[in-house]
Amino acid sequence: MEIALGAPLFDRHPGNVRLTTVGETLLPLARRIVTDADAARHAVQEIVGLRRGRVRLGATPSLCTSLVPGVLRNFREHHPEVELHVDEGGSQDLVVDLIAHSLDLALIVLPDQGSDPALHTEQILRESLVVASVASGPPPTASDRLALTELRDTPLVMFRVGYDLRTATIEACRRAGFTPRYAVEGGEMDAVLAFVEAGLGVALVPGMVLANRPLLRATPLVTPGVHRTIALARRRESVLPHAATALRETLLDFIAAGPLPAGVTVIQTTPATP
Repeated sequence: MEIALGAPLFDRHPGNVRLTTVGETLLPLARRIVTDADAARHAVQEIVGLRRGRVRLGATPSLCTSLVPGVLRNFREHHPEVELHVDEGGSQDLVVDLIAHSLDLALIVLPDQGSDPALHTEQILRESLVVASVASGPPPTASDRLALTELRDTPLVMFRVGYDLRTATIEACRRAGFTPRYAVEGGEMDAVLAFVEAGLGVALVPGMVLANRPLLRATPLVTPGVHRTIALARRRESVLPHAATALRETLLDFIAAGPLPAGVTVIQTTPATP
């Protein structure tokens, strides 16, 4: 330090070493540096040890109301000091946020054409879609299962443009040979379910979202049905923070432990660090 500063810090005499004026000036600054270094080391150790830290998770609305609450409850029990930030949105928006470094992890619906090459995705769940209708009204079919062609003349409650389930519904109807009719369109998950509860029409939704909706009836589709794949996505070139790694492991443990709603199949359950 004396060489770097260009001035002596100590008067050195046999049996006696004393601070110079420069040394006395530097002493409180040196003490502050040592204190700040100790504080920095302690902060890093807390993050590494998951006593603190932050994780930013994105998820689709259907997963925010079904899967995510239980996962976050388990995570909070083991890591109460970690800050949790949840961003609810459509898969396309969540992918944009991931690439922009606004999120650490995101639960997205994997498109048929595959994910963005900038992302690493883990397929974790395969989920069947069901037809939601108001429980107090007549069922949409006389059978236990419904063929999509039976919805040809049934008004649908349709999600907004850009919403994953809108694309899935339109494509499923197209494969069945018809163009769906809309009773009302433009909402996200909560709005669509509320419109169905009001008797405005039926909707094609994930079975998981109807678990706590006693006013709604879930009618499964005939084989092969309509399915979607849920994936956990992160940036390919980034190293996950310790808190995000712990949340990923909590998620995989949660779905492996079950039980999961009918129509949901686990694809991957091993919480190995990517």
